[in-house]
Amino acid sequence: MPEKKTIERAKQDEREGKAPTTQAGEFVREEMDHIREGKHGARSTKQAIAIGLSKARRAGVKLPPPKEGQASEQTVKQAKRDYAKGQKKSAPKPSPKRSRATLGALKREGRSAASRQALSKQAKQAARKRRSRQS
Repeated sequence: MPEKKTIERAKQDEREGKAPTTQAGEFVREEMDHIREGKHGARSTKQAIAIGLSKARRAGVKLPPPKEGQASEQTVKQAKRDYAKGQKKSAPKPSPKRSRATLGALKREGRSAASRQALSKQAKQAARKRRSRQS
């Protein structure tokens, strides 16, 4: 469940007319903070970002799922599910057992996914991909 201040910041971004990716960035930032605080870990920086984007979609940010071919079939499917859940008015309460299991698994992962080096490496890699796709 995202923190109240994160949802507030995302709503503020929406009121200011900022892009959905900017609004979702607040959730990704929160996820990185959680990892740095030691609340849980992540296998990779990509996973940490994916968790943040998933939370954003479920919180109602109008961030469309990636197009077919841009991500794995499983990722696209999950993103569609998250987006649909976020666009509904009332979401069912998540299963406590499943939530605990997920958190338990993330607690066993490393904390280096949110390091400055890891984030920098991920950003450079993403930028390189974008550049090659443009030409």
